[in-house]
Amino acid sequence: MQLFSSLHAYGDLGLLALRVGVGSIFLAHGLAKKASWKMQPSEQMPAKMIKLMRLLSVCEPLGAVGVLTGSLTQLAAACLAVIMVGAINMKMKVWKKKFYDQEKHDGWELDFMILCGCAALFVMGAGAWSVDRLLFRI
Repeated sequence: MQLFSSLHAYGDLGLLALRVGVGSIFLAHGLAKKASWKMQPSEQMPAKMIKLMRLLSVCEPLGAVGVLTGSLTQLAAACLAVIMVGAINMKMKVWKKKFYDQEKHDGWELDFMILCGCAALFVMGAGAWSVDRLLFRI
């Protein structure tokens, strides 16, 4: 048990790892939405959805950079959490996806895990290795 209790000394390293994981996911997915700026409305992709994708193509990378660098981390994490709540809502209510679908591999369990990571960053902050700590002492 002493091994596990001694790991608390590495909490800031754990927060850094969490920031890198969450930030990388949002950066990759946000940059992938950059293609939405060239899209035209269609039956498969209505204008309302294209506008949302364009908004996310800006918001997700900005939030990701905030989380990755530890700049305004709690605000960025809160905004990214709202995005994940929207994604989960879309999958559950519009697309009727299950939490975990072993056959189709398209549930919303990963989205939920990312939401939990955002919630942890919102509550705990960025940790010692962050711009927040350098500038704001938080």
